[in-house]
Amino acid sequence: MWTSPMELKWLLMWLLFGFIKGKTPDKCPDLPTTEFADVTAEMYPLETKLYYECDPGYRRKASMYPGIQCESKQQGAVWTYKLFECNDEKKMLSTALTMELELTQKPEGEPRSPAPQEQEDFSESKQKDFCGPPKAIPHASIKLPQQHYVGQVLHFKCQAGYDKRPPTSGSRTCKEENGKIIWTPLDMICTNDSSQWPPQTMGPGLTLLSSSPSSSGTRPVTGFTAIWFVLLIIPTAFV
Repeated sequence: MWTSPMELKWLLMWLLFGFIKGKTPDKCPDLPTTEFADVTAEMYPLETKLYYECDPGYRRKASMYPGIQCESKQQGAVWTYKLFECNDEKKMLSTALTMELELTQKPEGEPRSPAPQEQEDFSESKQKDFCGPPKAIPHASIKLPQQHYVGQVLHFKCQAGYDKRPPTSGSRTCKEENGKIIWTPLDMICTNDSSQWPPQTMGPGLTLLSSSPSSSGTRPVTGFTAIWFVLLIIPTAFV
């Protein structure tokens, strides 16, 4: 059966699209909310995008892109970087005013050569399909991505003051299970409210009760109260 050049072209495009799509990791569902916990990650699968964010009081230089992406290269999974800096806002304002003053007072001179840039550290994880932690940039931090991919592992830890009962740390993994992409359960609760926890058992048949009144407004009868009541009743029996 003869195939026209146009049909052959569409067939090749379909095969190429299927090959590329097969190499792209599947996206994870929305991450369940965990209150009062900090979330970190040590490794990121291919196609993950992260963004640097300047610390308060610092601002990125104009036209600098804060994003990086985990891509597959010949040496394995690596982050692709672009030049990014966070500078002190006060110094940037002072430098801008100084340059403006120089331009108004001095004739135009020879163009300045750009300052030499330091070599960046591009050390990556040895895992083939996972990038390690991104390089540190002064006065900047990394934000977790909004979209995750299969294979992502996130670590959770209760914030200070929200760790009344263990476990206070745990992890979730995005994986495919029975044809469905899920996040594994997180076996931890972060809260500073003691009423959220079950009473502690002190021994056989003994339970540590809360010192607060019960919901009905009555207080439990203690052994001392019972003895005092008996001592009050005995004299009346002989009257």
